Amino acid sequence: MNTTLYYSPGSASLLVHWLLIELELPHALQLVDTASKAQKTPEYLALNPNGVVPTLVIDGKPQYEAAALALLLAERHPQKGLAPALDDPRRADFLQWMFTLANEVQPLFRQWWYPGEPAGEAQAEAVRAHCAPRVETHWQRIDTHLAKAGPYLLGDSLSVADFYLTMLMRWSRGTPKPATEWPQLAALAQRMKARPSFATLYAAEGLTEWA
Repeated sequence: MNTTLYYSPGSASLLVHWLLIELELPHALQLVDTASKAQKTPEYLALNPNGVVPTLVIDGKPQYEAAALALLLAERHPQKGLAPALDDPRRADFLQWMFTLANEVQPLFRQWWYPGEPAGEAQAEAVRAHCAPRVETHWQRIDTHLAKAGPYLLGDSLSVADFYLTMLMRWSRGTPKPATEWPQLAALAQRMKARPSFATLYAAEGLTEWA
């Protein structure tokens, strides 16, 4: 499989990059300079019309959406056990967590980091003030779940949902109450950051914060 990841350090592409490393899949990296709006150029839009990262080109075909790519990678490599099979009793919970993170939690961070998009720059602080407590509600719910059913979202079984959650927790580091203020989430973050693939990821992307 010939694979190239179009990425920007620390962005949503981090999830896909981390899984490529965790799954030991050969891949090339193509940096997208989002500071200069390279993701909005005609060349990049031809790969990903949404104009965001990541884009994963697999055997010449570009695919996008981080959560979808995470599912794709896990399901193409079932021997690694990062996604329950279709007939696995944990499958429903797995999909529920993936879609909760994709549809409920991640969009709040989009609004937090780019508040001008939904409401205009004049309303930036109002948008952030609206987002913060909603994110914190999710952290509380997930922390409560982990306390009852952890240590991972699917109990004893590590899945791509935990990688996804860890990326979102990392994004919360600049919010009024980061995810690591909740004990179970903090423990999960430490557990995930202890994985060798995390150190490799950080070195490859040149990241230092939240290490």
